[in-house]
Amino acid sequence: MAQREQHAPAQARVDSWTWSVRLFRTRSAAAEACRGGHVRVNGAPAKPAQPVRPGDEVRIRVGGLERIVVVERIVTKRVGAAIAAQCLIDRSPPPPPRELLAAMPRRDRGAGRPTKRERRETDRLLGRDSR
Repeated sequence: MAQREQHAPAQARVDSWTWSVRLFRTRSAAAEACRGGHVRVNGAPAKPAQPVRPGDEVRIRVGGLERIVVVERIVTKRVGAAIAAQCLIDRSPPPPPRELLAAMPRRDRGAGRPTKRERRETDRLLGRDSR
């Protein structure tokens, strides 16, 4: 194993690395997230071919949640979950409680824009009340 670590690459493409450490199911999904602006490396939007090195901070926005990971080790081939966990440090904030997500009001699809009164009620519920 020591021989393999000596030949470890110094950098990798961000789409390849995020797929390798199982942050995305497919490499094409990782590349699409990069092109869509959902991946940032050290605070800057990342293109799929942007290199990542150990110590870089990668922020990924998936499903309305943000994952923040720090690159610990570079891998270019997909690895098992146990090895993938060793390749990154997860600094993601804890997900919001399910009760909070369930309490958020949902509009029926096709119901149009909310009225001013509905928008004020939503803002009050979310704590964005200007008063």
